[in-house]
Amino acid sequence: MQTRVENAAAMESLGAKIATCLQGGEIIFLKGDLGAGKTTLTRGLLRQLGYMQNVKSPTYTLVEFYELAAFPVYHFDLYRLNDPEELEDMGIRDYCDDGAICLFEWPERASTVLPAADITIEIVHAGEARDVIIVTGTQTGVSRLGAIGLQPEK
Repeated sequence: MQTRVENAAAMESLGAKIATCLQGGEIIFLKGDLGAGKTTLTRGLLRQLGYMQNVKSPTYTLVEFYELAAFPVYHFDLYRLNDPEELEDMGIRDYCDDGAICLFEWPERASTVLPAADITIEIVHAGEARDVIIVTGTQTGVSRLGAIGLQPEK
């Protein structure tokens, strides 16, 4: 599926729409250049799930943790990752195996150690707007997005 998002509010709205189908345990990859809107989309997703505090990019902390009523959410930013093995050392599999939603910005920097993505969202600059391409990588991704009427590419 591809859609054009005209501004930050629309990007947050898209994140909120995606959040309505999540049940916990999903792996979501967020791809795009610096400033594309990955954290903005994440903010909308988290707001829909009930988190109303500040949402920031975990660029310097590697991971931000959000304890929500239904399930935890881990938001990773791998931009400054020096070596994918750092994720192994921090126990990445434990994060991804506890029913949490794991969002990975810059997943290509650790593709050798990350689990397969259920949903990949790529955000591409299109002038002031953004083109958003949503692709599923698993049957879980297909069923989650299908439940809200999104027909992503496979």
